[in-house]
Amino acid sequence: MKDKEIQKLIHAEEKRQKGVINLIPSENYVSADVLEALGSVLNNKYAEGYPHKRYYGGNAVIDDIEVLCQRRALAAFKVNPEKWTVNVQPYSGSPANLAVYLALVPPGEKIMGMELPMGGHLTHGQAVSITGKIWKQVPYGVDKKTERLDYDALQKIAIQEKPKLIIAGFTAYPRKIDWKKFRAMADACGALLMVDMSHIAGLVAGGAHTTPFPYADVVTTTTHKTLRGPRSALIFSRREYAKKIDKAVFPGLQGGPHENQIAAVAVALHEVMRLSFQTYARHIVANAKVLAGELKKRGWRIVSGGTDNHLLLVDTMSRGVPGAVASNCLEENGIIVNKNTIPFDVRSPFDPSGIRLGTAAVTTQGMREKDMIRIAKNIDDILLAEVRKCAQ
Repeated sequence: MKDKEIQKLIHAEEKRQKGVINLIPSENYVSADVLEALGSVLNNKYAEGYPHKRYYGGNAVIDDIEVLCQRRALAAFKVNPEKWTVNVQPYSGSPANLAVYLALVPPGEKIMGMELPMGGHLTHGQAVSITGKIWKQVPYGVDKKTERLDYDALQKIAIQEKPKLIIAGFTAYPRKIDWKKFRAMADACGALLMVDMSHIAGLVAGGAHTTPFPYADVVTTTTHKTLRGPRSALIFSRREYAKKIDKAVFPGLQGGPHENQIAAVAVALHEVMRLSFQTYARHIVANAKVLAGELKKRGWRIVSGGTDNHLLLVDTMSRGVPGAVASNCLEENGIIVNKNTIPFDVRSPFDPSGIRLGTAAVTTQGMREKDMIRIAKNIDDILLAEVRKCAQ
């Protein structure tokens, strides 16, 4: 690279990534093949429109790439192409969710989504997000005692509020989701059901989490978390909603798609369909369970008591360590996590009561249960040192 300043910074970041234990649930390490597609000459092509309906010439190869990505996406999640379609053009998860709402929910109507402090996402109708300014959020959370979803309570909210769309899917919920019960509450109030499986998509594809497709009307996902692809997104929809969603993506929200990104997604989906990926997905969950169990043994309160997926929430304030302090102390010692609110948190999101850990990235690096035991000990030692310092 001729630009030595950027080259130096890229090498510095590469060194950082290789020198830390990365426990951020929304991060992963892609293969060299994914990076090769992402940095390819496909970056040079403008392809506004959809396959075989472009506004620019010279897109014959691009059309083949995009169609291949669509075919692989449906195959990776074992979705019937006669009933479902997939849009592979969203730049990322937030615009993907926004496109669904634009397509299916009139402005000013209600969308039912989990509150951000409880584990929801900004684009599920939070007030600070454009999704909370155009639509009215009907918020829901977890049961205060169990810190798990109370589906009966959620259904009562849905029947009372009558949202046009119910969103199932979270960024900080460590338990399996009962898609059938979400379908029942959507039917009970006449709502559409959208599943945002961004965090667990790789687990779903790998058979380590139940699939939402038999129950959902629309399924969105990012591709860079447990799916281990580039930063991009997919929108799966039942065929009766496909045209509206396609128009919401383009020309509603976006211009030309990033075809190098789409090719990289296709490469990642090809990897997902290998038998080894199923093993990988199971190891992610096994590692998370061991990590949660070991921290619990060492006296740290784990939100909801444990985990069923790739992530866990640790209530560090239960031992007097604020989440921001915990995150900073761990990073100083080469362990990267993110500070995170816990259900019913009374502290600021900038300095919440907990931290969020995930095992997708370290599992990609080949770590297994024995490594989780070691990591849990290291986390405990580092945070206890902070507890002792505070006590002095």
